[in-house]
Amino acid sequence: MTDQVQLACTVSSLDPTAAVGLEIWIDDTQIYNTEHVTENVNFTHDFADADGDHRLRFVMKNKTQAHTTIDEAGNILSDCRLCINNLSFDEINLGQIFLEQAVYEHDFNGTADNIKDQFFGEMGCNGTLTLEFTTPVYLWLLENM
Repeated sequence: MTDQVQLACTVSSLDPTAAVGLEIWIDDTQIYNTEHVTENVNFTHDFADADGDHRLRFVMKNKTQAHTTIDEAGNILSDCRLCINNLSFDEINLGQIFLEQAVYEHDFNGTADNIKDQFFGEMGCNGTLTLEFTTPVYLWLLENM
């Protein structure tokens, strides 16, 4: 029998009235989907700890220009963003590893070319945040801590 690893995180919206959606994927399997993050999502999911390369992806969707308020000078006055906090494997918080290794790919909601950006804990544009990791997870954690 293959051991299991528990993935856990909290996702929240800085503007729960904005109908911004979220998908969570491991490899090619969607493990969470909502069209509107209205309250904190305390997410957990168990997956096999068998040898392999994996991709954890968070997809922000449905954000429109109406979800951002900008003044005449171009300053953002209010904005809807999704915050991803306390990402852990088996209750080991990834913290800095997550921030350093995750890649946030987006196109500024269709206003610019697609870029691969650093992640600072918040997704402000429709796009995909990807963390690549290997299993067994404990070996990956030891190599990256």
